[in-house]
Order: sequence, then structure tokens, then C-alpha cells
Amino acid sequence: MSTAAGTRRRRMTPRQDSEDKQNTGNTMRERQQKIGLQTGTYWLTRIVFLRGLGFVYFVAFLVALHQNKQLIGLNGLLPAQNHLNSIKSHTGGMNQQSLGHAPTLLWFLDYQHNLDALLEYIAYAGLLFSGAVVVMGSANMFVMTSLWLLYHSLVSVGQRWYSFGWESQLLETGFLAIFLCPLFSFQPVPRHTPTSMVVIWGYRWLIFRIMIGAGLIKMRGDQCWRDLTCMNYHYETQPVPNPVSYYLHQSPEIFHKFETLANHFVELVAPWFILLTRRMRLIGGTIQILFQVVLIISGNLSFLNWVTILPAICCLDDASLGWMFSARRNSVKWKVSQIQMEQEEGRAPPLRLGNYIRRLVNVALGGLLVYLSIPVVQNLVSSRQAMNTSFEPLRIVNTYGAFGSITKERTEVIFQGTYGNPDDPGVKWREYEFNCKPGNVSRRPCVISPYHYRLDWLMWFAAFQSYQYNNWLVHLAAKLLVNDEGASSLIAHNPFQGQEPPKFVRAEHYRYTYTKIGSKAAKNGAWWKRKRIGNYLPAVSLQSLKDYMKHMGWPQPRLPK
Repeated sequence: MSTAAGTRRRRMTPRQDSEDKQNTGNTMRERQQKIGLQTGTYWLTRIVFLRGLGFVYFVAFLVALHQNKQLIGLNGLLPAQNHLNSIKSHTGGMNQQSLGHAPTLLWFLDYQHNLDALLEYIAYAGLLFSGAVVVMGSANMFVMTSLWLLYHSLVSVGQRWYSFGWESQLLETGFLAIFLCPLFSFQPVPRHTPTSMVVIWGYRWLIFRIMIGAGLIKMRGDQCWRDLTCMNYHYETQPVPNPVSYYLHQSPEIFHKFETLANHFVELVAPWFILLTRRMRLIGGTIQILFQVVLIISGNLSFLNWVTILPAICCLDDASLGWMFSARRNSVKWKVSQIQMEQEEGRAPPLRLGNYIRRLVNVALGGLLVYLSIPVVQNLVSSRQAMNTSFEPLRIVNTYGAFGSITKERTEVIFQGTYGNPDDPGVKWREYEFNCKPGNVSRRPCVISPYHYRLDWLMWFAAFQSYQYNNWLVHLAAKLLVNDEGASSLIAHNPFQGQEPPKFVRAEHYRYTYTKIGSKAAKNGAWWKRKRIGNYLPAVSLQSLKDYMKHMGWPQPRLPK
């Protein structure tokens, strides 16, 4: 009997084996498909986040490579060596206090003589590291620490050019990213280094603060945010408008009111979703991402909106991001599903010593974030809320805000040069054209985001201030008087390029408004109308600026030979 049963088993074995293998394969595929991407894990989230952060870092270092030498180099508009020397003079030399004033690697290098080369080396190193993160979708702590130190070194000496909120925001985002990665491994799915939930919640706290801070500063600031009229002006008066801004500005009044209400909802209501259940968090994170995309489409706000998308990504887990990844065998998505399956079946590998050390580090990081958030929260609830402020030199936890007040009229500073007598009413003045800010009324507004022209951005602020408050404007005028190559590289058109430099340079003040869609001016190719307000910077010559340049510690511009 046993022999017959054995015979039947032997006769059925080949077919059974084939069916069993097929059934087993189907079962594994069905199981993998069913539980492959569970909720509550963030392996894929980390990959998406790191690629995004690498991209923003890459753009930031590209801007630095193209512009820093001309802006903060040895012969820049605001030389960094003068800034560092001033700090040393104030603190009594290179010490802990001076390092606290400006945390930069330049302190430990010969910036007095090699500043230009050092700025380029920092930019190239940043491009190399960030490019690798973009390509690989992964990083380790050493790479992310290097990127953070390199960019901190630039921000700390960038002075006015680096004085805006997105710089601190990138540094805070970059600091947390150090603890998002494994110590050594560069694998996209490092099996023994799951994504830190302390860091994930650190990013959720960041996007919450960014949006709540922006919403509160608006409600406490300009009256137009409360009477729903701010969007009547924003598209025309924002720092660097794009072509879409031109059309959005001319939308009906009711649409602008809806935009303002929607803005208040996104900044004051939707952030609270992030602190609730998974479903509400997914909705809240998606709202913030879509809102930033709308802002990218409607204006050129540097990489501000791009870096703001990053912490919102951390509201999305692997299950919600799985559609972005291939499901083929040995892909990152497949590997994540295998890890999740092992964990569900209790087959996960035992914890290593490094896992326990990382847990301690995460606890310490969480404690640090809570401690550094105390003045930030106090600022948020204060009636004297300050925006884009850091309370410690490393900018680990900061306060943010944007457009607390809206300018109702657009004014522009227009540089001009001449060979003639500036006191002669009939003298011919030639205009300099900047890269992106309005100048020639027939030039189409540019599209540059996430790239950033730092000189154009500060020219917008200078237009509603005075040249006395912006001494770099006088330095720019001096450089234009000699056709300085560095200064010319920062603008789109120097009317004296390839010719004798002008004898005099001045700056005029104009009011700009959009032309009406369909108007005669618009049909003739004009995007803007402008009206002269008056003189902004009196006509200056090299001789008249000689003493001022010496007083500021700037080298005297030299005429080309």
C-alpha cells in the first residue's frame, strides 16, 4: 500500500512540481502586490526627497559659480574679505566669537589673497556633490555634511546678496538631511538604515512653520491681506515677474479675491492637516506642493518654492509615492516591498550596534530641535512677529514669512551712461539692461526659476529705498565707468561694451505698470508703460568717486588699456 502510494506520488511529481512552482510564483507576486508598499514607511520618500534637495543645492551652487566672484570676490561689489576683516576687528581676531558671527570655512584658508579661487572651489565642490546626489538618488552623512558646510560658508559671507529667507531654509533643510542618510552607504535603499522618523517629523515641523509663519505675517501686516485686495498688486509689483504674471494681473477682481482667500486657506488652515491622521497629512502635503507649483508658474522667486516643496514631500509615505517607481525585480520599489514583507513576517535581521547608536542620535536630534524651536514658537505667537530670522548662528531652526507687506506701485532704478556733459539737457544717455528686471518696456518678462539673479533681486529693493542705503549701487556705477568685465557679466547689455567707457553714469527712477491686454501699446509689443519719477543717483565720474571708494576700502576701478 505504501509502495502504491509512493508510485502515485512519483508519477505525479513532475506535473505537481511545475504547478507548485507556478502557484508559488503567483502567490509571491500576489502577496508582493498586495503588501509590497505598505503605509508608514519612508524608503522611497527619502529617495524622492534627496533627489529634490540635490537639485536645489545644484542650482544654488551654480548661481554661486556664475555670480559670487563678481558680487563678493576680491574685487566684488561687496568684497567678502572686507566683511571678514570687519568681524575680526570687532571681535579682536579670529576666535570663537568671530566664527559665531560668520560660520565659514574661509576663516581657515587664505581668503585675503585667494578669495576668488576659494569661492570657485567651493562652488565646484558643491556642484560635484549635489550632482552625485541627483544622479544616484542617495547620499551618506559625509556628503550631506559637506554640502551643508560648503553652502553655509557662502551664506555666512554673502552679506546682502544672501540675506533672504530661502538661504536659511536651504541650510535648515540641508542640516536635517545629514541625519536622513546612512553614515557610509550610498545605496538608495540602505537595508540597515531606515528613514529616521525624527527627521521626517522635523521636516513636517518645518513646512508647518514656513506656511503658518507666512500666513500670520500677512494677517498681521498689510491691510490688503485682510480686505482681500493684495493680489490686485502682487503680480505687477513682485520682485521679478514672468510672462504669466502679466496675464494673471489682469484677471477679474473676483478672481483676485478668490486667490487671496485661497492663499489664507493654504497658509493658515491646511498646515494643521499635517499634524493629523495619515489621510489628512497626505491631503495637507499635496496642497502645499501644488501651491508651490502655482507660485513657480506665476513668478520668479529664486529657488524658494522649490526648496519649500521638499519638506512637504515628507508628508507622503512609500505607499503614496510608489507610482513614481518601477516595480521590476531588484528595483528600489521591489527592495522596499521585500523589506516590508520581512518585517511583517518577523524575518527582519537583528539590530546592529549602529542601529542603537543611531537611535541615540535621533533622540538627541529631536531634543535639539525642540529646544531650538522655543524662540521660533515665541516669535510665531508674538504680535511683533519677525520673518526670516535666525536665533542662532548655524541656522538650524529658523522663522519664516513672505510678503508681509505688498508694494502698490512698481518702481525701477535705471542705470544710464554718457560721453557728454551730464548738465546738458540735450545730452544722449544710453541705458544699461539687466538680466531679468524690467527695463526696456518691449522686452518680454523672463522665466528663470529656480535660477536666481542676485543683482536683479536687490535692484528691486533698492528701487523703494535710496542709494545711500545701498552703497553697492555706487560701487556698481564705478565699475560701469570702466566697462568692468565682472560687472558687465552681471547684466544683460552694456551699451558701451567694446567701446570707450562712459564719462558719466547716473541712475534714474521710473514707475512701471503693465500695458493692458489688447491695448495699442501691447499690440506694438510693449509689456510695460513707464513714467519718470526723478533722479535716483546723481551723475558720477571716476574722479568724483575716488574719495568714496577709498573710504569704503574698495579698490579704484582702472580704465582698460
